[in-house]
Amino acid sequence: MQGEPEVAVLRLGHRPGRDERMTTHVGLTARALGADRAILAGDASKSQGTVEDITDRFGGPFDVELTDSPKAVIRDWPGQVVHLTMYGERVQDVEDEIRAAHRGADDDTEEDASEGDPILAVVGSQKVSFDVYEEADYNVGVTNQPHSEVAGLAVFLDRLFEGRELEREWSDADQTVVPKATGKKVVPADEE
Repeated sequence: MQGEPEVAVLRLGHRPGRDERMTTHVGLTARALGADRAILAGDASKSQGTVEDITDRFGGPFDVELTDSPKAVIRDWPGQVVHLTMYGERVQDVEDEIRAAHRGADDDTEEDASEGDPILAVVGSQKVSFDVYEEADYNVGVTNQPHSEVAGLAVFLDRLFEGRELEREWSDADQTVVPKATGKKVVPADEE
């Protein structure tokens, strides 16, 4: 989110033809819930294109990139690596610590956010290799029950940003969704 150290989402293990929809949803969830960019492993160019199209139409900033070296992204990350997995520590037990390091604050004191650690949230697709668990600063479980990586990412980002991502302002949008109790309304951004 603007004014805070970067939050990026790394999607591991994209399988073309099988994971297109899920990888796309990881990127869209990252964008909608406050991350600054998504890094998609493997041949995920279709998912990349879809997320870029949504960003062009509904606003940004948000970047999407591809990598053939996801483990290098993890290894070289300059801040905290948070691997989202059902086998990790409970999110409610570590969220304050992760948030404080991200914001550059000790406990509840406010300090310059630029001094905080950038976060790389890592989500898998197929079985994640054990070295990812070892490289991560945190292995975080959003429930210790089987669930979707998209759901885990959404809950983690909401906990990290404490709901502030829901008030985010979007720039350079072609279209805007108008909130309504019933029905759908999308208007050109300049008519909002």
